[in-house]
Amino acid sequence: MFKRKLLAALRSRLAHQPAAVLLGPRQVGKTTLARALAADFPDALVLDLERESDRVRLAQPEAFFARHRQRLVVLDEVQTMPEVFAALRPEIDAERRPGRFLLLGSASGPLLRQSSESLAGRVAYLELAPLLIEEVGATPAAASALWLRGGFPPSFTAVDDAASAAWRGDLIQTFLARDLPQLGVTIPAETLRRFWRMCAHLHGQIFNASQLGAALGGVAHTTVGRYLDLFVDTLMLRKLEPCGANVGKRLVKSPKVYLRDSGILHALLNIATIDDLSAHPGAGYSWEGFVIEQIIAAAPPLAEFSFYRTAAGAEMDLVVTLGSRRIGYEIKLSNAPKPGKGFWHACDDLAVERAYVVAPVAEPYPLADKVEVVSPLMLPTPWA
Repeated sequence: MFKRKLLAALRSRLAHQPAAVLLGPRQVGKTTLARALAADFPDALVLDLERESDRVRLAQPEAFFARHRQRLVVLDEVQTMPEVFAALRPEIDAERRPGRFLLLGSASGPLLRQSSESLAGRVAYLELAPLLIEEVGATPAAASALWLRGGFPPSFTAVDDAASAAWRGDLIQTFLARDLPQLGVTIPAETLRRFWRMCAHLHGQIFNASQLGAALGGVAHTTVGRYLDLFVDTLMLRKLEPCGANVGKRLVKSPKVYLRDSGILHALLNIATIDDLSAHPGAGYSWEGFVIEQIIAAAPPLAEFSFYRTAAGAEMDLVVTLGSRRIGYEIKLSNAPKPGKGFWHACDDLAVERAYVVAPVAEPYPLADKVEVVSPLMLPTPWA
């Protein structure tokens, strides 16, 4: 089992809060992480709400929770039983002891909406990303395999690249044919597959709903927006909004879209080997998205994420903002990266505290005052 970085944060939250919600896509390792945490509680009770026998046990949730008031109760795939949330609020209020409930969910949008209605101020939220470089071993070989195969543990640990690709193909099929319908989605699976594949081809680029709708056969841009929200809510896509800095410049206002797992991206693009990936015209965008996910997973809980682009050409791939502090990141797939003028203009426009050029280099080195080239194997922690 991998030592997941989030475990310490999850323990800390449950040491102070009565409940925590752990979000993440299916098969990312939420259940494994929850069981590792449950080992700290000898009498912890773990229920999988996709299993009928466990659902029956919660037929009367108020009575069930009251009976097990002194135990940690773990509810897996809790979004499948939304009625549970109404029972949790009075139960938590009856005894606000830390470490009472751990809720696992695979759909952030619906789950957050359900829980916010009744659990505001009573629950902590954490998100488990796919495997990170530091979790698999910060070596060039491990990073290369993680980039190609993605961070879903069964994909990363597959016996070879072909088995990994087959597993991801099955995950895509299951997600479209089973998981989305379970959430009440009635859009045909093939329509969503085409949309997802188009997003893979547009990975890391500005999202234009009207153009994408035309490519889908005349679908309205509002409908395309709903498709996007669906994949964002189920944690498969990331919508990176433009930076709203008041810099007196004409800014790009549309978001960028990234597939959150590089392995799923490569499956949708039919990229099976590292040689295929190196030769693919989208390799640079794939690397950009891969590194962005590493940075976001390491950032502080209250950080905000955006990109910066002006009509005049100033550009920053990722801007991390915490309060009045801004850190800029430019991401290059080169062992001798040379940022363009747009990067330097963006540093000035945003008045960044520090900026990093993240590239597959062997050692970090300075480019200018407060600007450094770094490897994703050893990302700095400027927030510390």
